[in-house]
Amino acid sequence: MENLKKNIYKDYLFTLVTRFDLTHGIWLLYLASKGLNLFQIGLMETIYHISSFLMEIPTGAVADIFGRKTSRILGRVSTCIAITIMIFGNNVVWFAVSFFFTALGNNLESGAGDALIYDSLKELNIENDYMKVRGRNELFFQIAKTFSLILGGYIATLSYTSVYMISLVFAVISIIHAFSFTEPQIGRVEKKHNIWETFSHQVVSSFKVMSGKKELVEMIIALEIFSTFYTTEFFYMQNHLKSLGNSEFQIGIILSIGALLAALTATQAYKLEARFKIKKLLTVTIIAAVILFWGMTINGVEKYAFIFLTAIEGLLFVVMGDYINKLIPSDKRATILSFQSMIFSLFMIILFPTVGKLGDLFGLRNAFILVAIGATISLFILGKIIQKRNNTK
Repeated sequence: MENLKKNIYKDYLFTLVTRFDLTHGIWLLYLASKGLNLFQIGLMETIYHISSFLMEIPTGAVADIFGRKTSRILGRVSTCIAITIMIFGNNVVWFAVSFFFTALGNNLESGAGDALIYDSLKELNIENDYMKVRGRNELFFQIAKTFSLILGGYIATLSYTSVYMISLVFAVISIIHAFSFTEPQIGRVEKKHNIWETFSHQVVSSFKVMSGKKELVEMIIALEIFSTFYTTEFFYMQNHLKSLGNSEFQIGIILSIGALLAALTATQAYKLEARFKIKKLLTVTIIAAVILFWGMTINGVEKYAFIFLTAIEGLLFVVMGDYINKLIPSDKRATILSFQSMIFSLFMIILFPTVGKLGDLFGLRNAFILVAIGATISLFILGKIIQKRNNTK
């Protein structure tokens, strides 16, 4: 039991190490420096999400069947491979291979990490503390993100290669640290006669769980719709700010301020949820998000709108993550959380290259108008669904 408690604090450290990713705020600029246009950069992100879409469910099942710790270790190894290829690659093909391994690494972590911590808490009979734990974890995430954005932006003004070399060192450290976690016993998948039968049963039974829980599916789609629009804005905003005359260091400062606000909202998430409840909180958040998406289309306002949109993203990640986990059985947790990531990848496959192409043709500010229109329509429909569910309860 003591080792399971240590998982919580070890995860904070794991988050600090893995999220101290100096490349996060400059990879689009790095690819642009290698000669890729916005459409090609968007294509790389599409390759990432196609790979992620195809592998999410299989890697989630791997985590449930073979262990969340094993999946986490393999994920960090894949990340190291991806960074190494980015350092030495010099054409679209090698960059595409790198994005494949990046997707694989994130897939192996996406469901496994959350499942490992939630089920550690559940085995300790303190799963109600998950939102607090997740909020603190998000705090460490945003702290690491803040410093990595600033430092990465500064180092990028000197050398893009150095940014990736330092990130590789931290990725290697994260592999070593991943071996220290203790696998919770709760949620162990029953093994069948052979691995393929076990695998197929895990996937099929997980989909049966989702088909019987409409609210779970709605919450997953709600979070991933928002995440898709936000992530698209996050990445292309870097190029947009660069075109406005901002240096990599200045862009890092802007992004880091948003990260700090997200850390603040994340740590207060459990208090806000207790006061307003998930449905009301989500409704208010949708209205604010729509206003901020449109704010990002206005000259001189975009950076401030983005900062507050990042704060909303931090809040939603914690609140809805807790809500979704409560609806998932332990032995299906990693698989279903991977399905959630798969939905995100599907949306990104469609939106990200579209915005990139429009940015090439008409400029990113006009492309952001498309994002604002899409976000308004999608989030408005989502708000109607939430209100309808409230009225029927």
